[in-house]
Amino acid sequence: MNGRVERAFAASLWRTIGLLAAALLIGLLAGGLAWWLLAGTTISLVYLLWRLQRYANWLQGGSYRVDVDDAGIWGALYRIPVLRQRRELARRRRLVQLLRTFRTTAAALPDATVVLDDSGAILWFNAAATRLLGLSYPQDLGGHFSNLVRTPRVTRWLESGDWSEALMDVPAPADDALRLGLRIIPYAQGRRLLVARDMSKLMQLEQVRRDFVANVSHELRTPLTVVHGYLDLIEPEQAPELEPILAELRTQSRRMTQIVEDLLTLSRLEAQDSLPEERVPMPGMMQTLKREAEALSLGRHTIGLAVRTDADLKGSPKELHSAFSNLVSNAVRYTPAGGRIEIAWELRDGHAVFSVSDTGQGIAPTHLPRITERFYRVSSSRSRDTGGTGLGLSIVKHVLQLHQARLTIDSEVGVGSTFACHFGAERVCAAPAHEEIG
Repeated sequence: MNGRVERAFAASLWRTIGLLAAALLIGLLAGGLAWWLLAGTTISLVYLLWRLQRYANWLQGGSYRVDVDDAGIWGALYRIPVLRQRRELARRRRLVQLLRTFRTTAAALPDATVVLDDSGAILWFNAAATRLLGLSYPQDLGGHFSNLVRTPRVTRWLESGDWSEALMDVPAPADDALRLGLRIIPYAQGRRLLVARDMSKLMQLEQVRRDFVANVSHELRTPLTVVHGYLDLIEPEQAPELEPILAELRTQSRRMTQIVEDLLTLSRLEAQDSLPEERVPMPGMMQTLKREAEALSLGRHTIGLAVRTDADLKGSPKELHSAFSNLVSNAVRYTPAGGRIEIAWELRDGHAVFSVSDTGQGIAPTHLPRITERFYRVSSSRSRDTGGTGLGLSIVKHVLQLHQARLTIDSEVGVGSTFACHFGAERVCAAPAHEEIG
């Protein structure tokens, strides 16, 4: 482009020089040289001003007909904005084509796709969103998603701002028989992409698994109780030579019974969407947990108690005690003799935290993501030696989920671990007022 402009400028310059040379020649031949030069210069300036005026008007949107293919300087000047305009137009066409391709692709997805702004207003959605979420085009454009999909779990999830994990098992607004999994993906400044997937078949398979585990556990409970009862009837004096075998049978029978009970507990928790709630007096529960830890430890550990707040908790006393007791018993089982265990209850920025810290062997970082899976063991031999079933932390996780709480684990190999249960501010009950005795 620069070469063409230079050539066009040179051509215009030579035309101007030619005009002045002609005026000079006529002046020499006809006399009056100064007048002819002045006339040639004036004509050149007037022509230049005329072309500049036309060019300025054309840049401002004038309707002059111009020849952009002119080989002169004016053709080159006209071509510069025209080429820029053409490039901008081509860029816009590419962007429009990309947008059309994106919309066509998103519309073809079987998952509901909804574009939200930072306030939760709907900017765009595909056809699957109509089928799965009950959105109507164009009536629902601009409406708030939480107002159109009125599910308390979805509303709490949207308002939490924590979308690192998908929200599972949500009934579809358009059809209660469909179960959805929701995920939010922030992708631009003030933009969020909500994807809803039909998880009905997966939920059905999960329900089949739960029913199978529950039924098998119920069927195993009776024969195990019978076996355990008969083993207790056999006195060691009746068959001294069989005492080691009988002792091992009793141990394994009790372990199998505990596994069955834990499986039944898990099945019951998984089948519930909520728990009956009441005020749980935490200072009293903390004393109970300490006594249980001391009874299980048999003096092998130092048990510490740190109750840093008188606040209580809103929830299910039975299930919360089960979860907290699991964490305490795990600390006792996996902490070597002479170690220290501390049970703490405190408030952090208005949120309640129950924690159990120990000076045990610790857990390697590679195990932490899967530590709450059922039957997952960091060390199988260590779990068998201490009588663990591999289900305790899974029970803890489900109990906390039913209380909209979360479990965090901080652990260092050779130093110890801290298991903390974090409850939202809505679960905290202020300490009861003590009446003054007059």
